[in-house]
Amino acid sequence: MMNIIILLLLPFFGIISSFEEEKIAWDANRPLTWEDFRGVPNRADSFVASTNSGISFSFSFSERNGVANIQYTVVSNFYPDLSWYRPERVTQYILEHEQTHFDISELHARKLRKALSSLSHDRDFKEKAEAIYNRLEAERRAMQTQYDKESDHSNVKEMEYQWRTIVAQELNALDAWK
Repeated sequence: MMNIIILLLLPFFGIISSFEEEKIAWDANRPLTWEDFRGVPNRADSFVASTNSGISFSFSFSERNGVANIQYTVVSNFYPDLSWYRPERVTQYILEHEQTHFDISELHARKLRKALSSLSHDRDFKEKAEAIYNRLEAERRAMQTQYDKESDHSNVKEMEYQWRTIVAQELNALDAWK
């Protein structure tokens, strides 16, 4: 009888764990590899690869004896199961283009950390933090689109290298917020 219960529980736990999306947090010492891209290429797209990345933001608020305590976390994530590539067409150059997309997400995570650090820790924190997050998320998406447009998805090498330099410089300027 105990064996039956265990066998029934194992599939149940497998289903629960599959709902949690795998993610890789941005790390300067851990660049993306093609093995990180586990999604299925979109047949409609002519692109060689696609990076799915973004910023997660969470916080907690508590108050004791009239003193607010706010803790928050900002993480730039890469989503392997939503990112894909066409193995027959990829190169190191393309991988670096995809890494720059992830770097753009990290850049905006740093901007968010910096902006949140200057907010007063009071009851208005949530409203103000959400407004800042929404603004920076819109800027992040716009920058991702602009990067692909100006570099023509990495086809215009001069613009590609210019973007890589700009993003690296901006990340360096916000190094204190990584």
